[in-house]
Amino acid sequence: MLYFRMTLTMLVSLYTSRVVLNTLGIEDFGIYNVVGGVVVMFGFFNSAMSSATQRFLSFEIGRNNLIQLRSTFNAALIVHISIAILVVILAETIGLWFVNRYLNIAAERMEAARWVYQFSILSFVISIIQVPYNAAIIAHERMNIYAYVSILEVTLRLLVVLMLTWISFDKLKLYAILICVVTLVIAIIYCLYSLRHFNETKFVFVRDKKLYKTLVSYSGWNLFGNIAGVAKGQGINILFNIFFGAIVNAAQGIAYQVQAATQSFVNNFQMAMNPQIIKSYASRENEYLNQLIIRGSKFSFYLLLIISIPIIVEVDFILELWLNTVPKYASTFTVLILIISLIDCISGPLMTAIQATGNIKAYQAIVGTLLILILPISYIFFKFNFPPETALFINIIIATIALFIRLFFMNRYLNFSIILFLKEVVLRNLIIGIFTFTPVLLVHKIIEVVYIRLPIVLALTIIVGSVVIYLIGLNRMEREFIKTHLTKFIYRKNG
Repeated sequence: MLYFRMTLTMLVSLYTSRVVLNTLGIEDFGIYNVVGGVVVMFGFFNSAMSSATQRFLSFEIGRNNLIQLRSTFNAALIVHISIAILVVILAETIGLWFVNRYLNIAAERMEAARWVYQFSILSFVISIIQVPYNAAIIAHERMNIYAYVSILEVTLRLLVVLMLTWISFDKLKLYAILICVVTLVIAIIYCLYSLRHFNETKFVFVRDKKLYKTLVSYSGWNLFGNIAGVAKGQGINILFNIFFGAIVNAAQGIAYQVQAATQSFVNNFQMAMNPQIIKSYASRENEYLNQLIIRGSKFSFYLLLIISIPIIVEVDFILELWLNTVPKYASTFTVLILIISLIDCISGPLMTAIQATGNIKAYQAIVGTLLILILPISYIFFKFNFPPETALFINIIIATIALFIRLFFMNRYLNFSIILFLKEVVLRNLIIGIFTFTPVLLVHKIIEVVYIRLPIVLALTIIVGSVVIYLIGLNRMEREFIKTHLTKFIYRKNG
């Protein structure tokens, strides 16, 4: 169900991005991305608590402690409501001042930008309060429900795009309003489902100060890590606006749309796997935990690689075919952001396992500081007139360093073998990437007619990638598993 949801989401997202870009225009599209990004910057509070909520709910389910599970959910809900109030205060003071004073927006579009800002705040507040209900659904591994609601959400977003072309009103203002309405509808559905199916979600006021302290303390160090994430994402987006204007924001917005569509494959896989990692740690199943981490890192990379290679090789044609009007830098940004995603997806299971231990103080301090450095380093390069893609090259270098730091903490906290991970994951991934990318690139260079070349590139990536992954990427046990299940599938198909 998650993969069906992903396929539909990806197709609709690609279509809606094209229509939104063409309907709003490049400048308004850039304004929506950068103004909405200012609101998201205040979301580091929410992101920190979201990780904590997911971890503690899965942990208590793994321990089968239903009383503590209910207390944890309600304490998390109360904290999220408090965060929502704090975000409103910050957004309506510091954030509003920043939008009015520093963003590079044409005077005639400033009113529309303020509309976008206010409705982005409302959408974000709704999303904050929704988090504990989402976390409960994922912790209980009700992935089919998550998929159904996501399919409804993407359908409503498609309707929003169609309404942009039907209704005669300022398109930028209308888009912000309608997206806010969709966010509210989806939040209500998640809330009602959780209340009906999970006993722990029925509200009771929790007075356990120790529980609040545990949640907030855990979130406090997560908070630092999430500030770093905001700095390297929305912080760079604002630097782009200050140094290069809304056109570059539009290019980054397009690149992140492509990243979101492709990475949904990996996100689905890791979303289904993360509760198992936390539960296996809680129940002290160390051997199973290590298998989950290694296989999760490998398979995440394989999934993203097969999708990313054709996009990287044919990025110019794909963007032109998709958008008609392609913002400057969009192709370069797309390729570099996909490379960053390939590095980061390997780290996903490692981050979940470290979060599961609850011992995150030193980890967040070191990795968070490293990620924050992307912002000041990029600022210095921009001051010396380096091009905007410089920030993404810096991100690639720091993402690679961060991967090895996470391995160090895995070894320290879980006695996890760094050598085994380098051999089973990093080395295999490098070999598979080279062996798959090389023949695809040769075809790209040899065949000049792009309409003939694109389907060949797609087919070659899937065929060569699948063969190389099977022969090099899988160990003997994993190959036997695939053979067994493939044989059973063929046998059933043949009656």
